[in-house]
Amino acid sequence: MKNKIIYSLTIISFIFLFVIFYKGLKKPNFYQPKSELKKNIPYFSSINFFEKEIINSEDIFNQNKFYLFNIWASWCVPCKDEHMFLVNLSKINNLEIIGLNYKDNYENAKKFIKELGNPYNKILVDKDGTIAIEWGAYGVPETFLIHQNQIIKRIIGPLNTKTMKDIESFLK
Repeated sequence: MKNKIIYSLTIISFIFLFVIFYKGLKKPNFYQPKSELKKNIPYFSSINFFEKEIINSEDIFNQNKFYLFNIWASWCVPCKDEHMFLVNLSKINNLEIIGLNYKDNYENAKKFIKELGNPYNKILVDKDGTIAIEWGAYGVPETFLIHQNQIIKRIIGPLNTKTMKDIESFLK
């Protein structure tokens, strides 16, 4: 009698655990933060990548034009995948592309730009990641389309053909 109870409880426990794990696998839990559009860009200071001078955001985003603020790193594989899209977007006249090099080794980042080309009008350094946090980024790459000092579009992950067309539609 005691063996039957233990056997039944063991079977019920396995069935219960199987159902829980099966339901958990069928419903993935992806987290994607809410992006606040029409939000003013944060104020920050950073070091200019090539000139090694301190520059602040008011000096960068000061004109009535469109800016693409791209957070990238040389160690980021998706950043390499999206780079050709940035190069294509850099050919648009009324768009200025600002890069934020995130938690990267300077020499590796320099080599990355030399090998793949430089689509950026300016590159800023975010050695400790605090600037990216102020922007609400939670990984690389992330891209923000800015107009009149407000974020009008946020792209989480690498740029692709669809997001490139979305950006171009904003510029028209």
